[in-house]
Amino acid sequence: MAVTRLSDVVIPEEFTTYTVQNSMENSALVQSGVAARNGEIEAQLRAGAESFSVPFWNDLSDDEADIVSDDPDTSSTPAKLGSGKQIVRKSFLHKSWSAMNLASELSGDDALTRIQNRTTAYWTRQAQRRLIGSLNGILGDNVANDSGDMLQDITAETGAANKFSVAAVIDAAGTLGDQMGGLSAMGVHSDTYKVILKSDAIEYVPDSQGGMIATYRGMALIVDDLLPVLTGDYTSVLFGAGAVGWGMTAPRIAEGTEIESKPSAGNGGGQQVLHSRVNLAMHPAGFAWQESSVVGDSATIAELGEATNWNRVVERRAVPLAFLKHKL
Repeated sequence: MAVTRLSDVVIPEEFTTYTVQNSMENSALVQSGVAARNGEIEAQLRAGAESFSVPFWNDLSDDEADIVSDDPDTSSTPAKLGSGKQIVRKSFLHKSWSAMNLASELSGDDALTRIQNRTTAYWTRQAQRRLIGSLNGILGDNVANDSGDMLQDITAETGAANKFSVAAVIDAAGTLGDQMGGLSAMGVHSDTYKVILKSDAIEYVPDSQGGMIATYRGMALIVDDLLPVLTGDYTSVLFGAGAVGWGMTAPRIAEGTEIESKPSAGNGGGQQVLHSRVNLAMHPAGFAWQESSVVGDSATIAELGEATNWNRVVERRAVPLAFLKHKL
């Protein structure tokens, strides 16, 4: 039986373009509106440096308006417009696969589509894992430095009061104050998802691609078992639209896709290795990366989850995120 080789089907530039364009588009985070592709992030990913800053203007303060008078000697004192900056960390990532392991799967019909979809799915999962790592980090920072004002923690309650419920979700959303109506999605562990299923509280709405999205109280449900579980305590995350900015590009210098040939491998039978590289940034809105404990040239998922690497730089209501810690 003929075997389709990687070099027979992969055109590197086209393969890279396909992977970059489709990896995050297939993610539930994007489909729910939680993660928004950011042109500035993508432009910076093609530039040098490990990180970059995104300046922003603060809103006008809510000081009471002046009371006008007819006294010519009384002058008003103008207020100033404050500013700040978010710092976004880039990640320079690579993964490779051996053709020996994939040969049987890549032979036959439409081999290129098969391997493209496998690679795209891999980078989609990696991006989602890196985001969840970042969420763990900003929650740790919030508890340590902002009195946990983004968190509703009911795990210390007793009986039904410590379990996932509509009331608990509303209380978590309430940490956003008058901005709570902007929440559009909720990330839950599969164990929590089963509780919601059993309560018959899920509704299904059509998505833009002809499929169906599960929703809970109007919020799209994102199920991921990387969400934290510690001794029976679960963390669910509520997202507003655009809560996360993201970008993914091919590297500026190295090839996004390369085929490496090893003719001596397999006792001379030969081996081919597909190398895939991307530059990626997943950044929760309202935070600045601190670079406090990164060993390598890019942060690992574990390092993204460390509280000391994050700092919130806007007021609480300006961050479209909320966390709920609960039992089942």
